[in-house]
Amino acid sequence: MRRSQLLVVLPVAVALLFGACGGSEEDSTAEAVPGGADPAKVEVIVAWAKAESSGDNDAAAGYFAIPSIAQNGVTLRIEDLEDARRFSASLPCGAILEEATEEGEYVIATFRLGEKANSNACGDGAGETARTAFLIEEGKIVEWRRIADETGRPAPSSST
Repeated sequence: MRRSQLLVVLPVAVALLFGACGGSEEDSTAEAVPGGADPAKVEVIVAWAKAESSGDNDAAAGYFAIPSIAQNGVTLRIEDLEDARRFSASLPCGAILEEATEEGEYVIATFRLGEKANSNACGDGAGETARTAFLIEEGKIVEWRRIADETGRPAPSSST
């Protein structure tokens, strides 16, 4: 095969190979999230939110760096996976990422809240939006900080 033919065939073969293997759902989801944030960081947020929404506190905890910080009214220093599990269990709502923007080193995530599997505690938070500032390093959440929405209105008291 001549070099020019190889240059045409090789990219097609690589595309077919990766297509046959199937890309991860997070890859396509991360790129579809508006806001322009780093897709690798968005993937972490999407995966964390899916675990959180499904009520899988163990999986959600696995996205936190040890040590890390979570701030939802009070600041919790996460020293081990059990601390991360307790924090995940404390969030009564599930969440779907609607937008992710970057402000400095933080990704500002806007979520649409909804019921969380294994919990009926979301209450009035369901359907509302909530914003969280994430500091993500090496694929892990180093800081999770609840922030007010764009109107300055604080997040609902029972939110993710």
